[in-house]
This record gives sequence, structure tokens and C-alpha cells, in this order.
Amino acid sequence: MKIDPDSSADFSAQIAKAIRDAIVAGDLIVDQRLPSEAELADQFDVSRPTVREALKRLAAQSLIRTQRGATGGAFVNRLRFEDAYAQAVTTSTLLLSMNAVSFDVACEARYALERACAPLSATRRTPDHLATMRAEITRQSEPGLSDEAFCASDVTFHRALVDAAGNPMLSYQLAGAVEAMQPLMNMITFTARSRERIVMLHQNMVSTLEARDALGTEAALAALESYTRDLGHTVVAERQQRDRPTKGAKTKEQSSA
Repeated sequence: MKIDPDSSADFSAQIAKAIRDAIVAGDLIVDQRLPSEAELADQFDVSRPTVREALKRLAAQSLIRTQRGATGGAFVNRLRFEDAYAQAVTTSTLLLSMNAVSFDVACEARYALERACAPLSATRRTPDHLATMRAEITRQSEPGLSDEAFCASDVTFHRALVDAAGNPMLSYQLAGAVEAMQPLMNMITFTARSRERIVMLHQNMVSTLEARDALGTEAALAALESYTRDLGHTVVAERQQRDRPTKGAKTKEQSSA
């Protein structure tokens, strides 16, 4: 493992990447103890604080864990899919906010991915998944529930639908779709949506899942997508109409002339 002194990346980032690459390649295996800070500093020809910063980067990614004591040190962690969910959500949120992804693009991607889970979810759902979804439907039906709480419940409902597929890779891939894209859609449509309509569509999904009806679950998701798209288009059109100057109205420049 080496670093490039001519690289634009700082040394701690290069060291973290070198160790991460070694883990991915299997050169460093789960529970293996990394060399000490002093040994890594000698190996990379850098200071110990630089090595310490690199180890902090790896720990933040859950790739290593540190232990104190005579038998302590830095060890390769067993990364779980659940540990990576937050990073997937953060990355998806940044992509959406920095690239100005349109409502239609986010909606299309989210529902296409979620529908891919429907056959597996209908086959593999457990009583716990159904119980979670029913609990969220009950919560969504509460009259005094705030918009923020309704959105959070909506996310939990759909995460249960995805997790019911029983495939951790799908759950990881859809973490960003559900927990980043869905709040974006809720933020746009919450003023126009009918909670009763959404609750009804959610109830349809639970019924089809309980009956192990994959086609029915896909149809329920398609109906929710259609409703969500219509809401989004309505809200956008209303905003454009509201922001458009009325006929004959004077601009500030015209008024001050």
C-alpha cells in the first residue's frame, strides 16, 4: 500500500483509500488487526496524526473499529447492510439536491425500484412486516397528525414493503429511493394530497401482500404512482399560475418609471 506524493488528494485520504481497497480486495479480512499507527506511519512515510485522520475516515464509514487496552488497536469491521443505509440515504439526498432532479424523474425511479420488490415481498412478507404497515396506516389515519409525522410514517410504511422482499441488497439499494426521494415528493405534494386516498391505497397494498398477490401489489403501487404524479403536476401548475404576472399588471420597473 503506497501513496502518491504528487496526487491532489491529501495523504490521509490516500491512506484511507489504500486501506479500504485492501479490505475490498480481501487482503485485509474481517476482524484482522491493522498495523499500529506507528507502523502505518513508517509504511506510508507520514506523521502519526495523518494516519490517525485516515483511520477516523475509515471508522466513519464503519470499515474499521477501534479497541482500547493491551489487545486493542484498529480492526477490520464486519460491515452490515443496515450500517450502510444512512450513507445511501445521504448520498441520494445530496444527488437530488445538487442536481435538481425533477419530480417526474424521482417519482419514476422510486416507483420502478419499489415495484421490483413487489413479487418478492408478496412471497416473503412476514406477520411482522404486515403488522408494521398496518400500524403506520393507523397512525396515518390520526386526525391531528402533522405533515412531518405523516411523511415519516409514509417512509416507514414503504420501507417495510421493501424490507418484506427479504433481500438485503434490495433494501440497501432502495434506502435512498424511499428515504430520500419520498420526502422530496411529499414536500411537493403535501398541500394537495388526500390523506384518506393515500391510506386507502396503503390498505390495498397490505391486503394484496397478505393474500400473496404480487400482481395486486404492483397494481396498488402503480395506482399510488399515478396519484402522486397527478398531484405533483397539479401543484407545479398552480405554482406557475400563481407566479405568472397577471395580464396588464405593471412590473416594479414600469411602476417606478
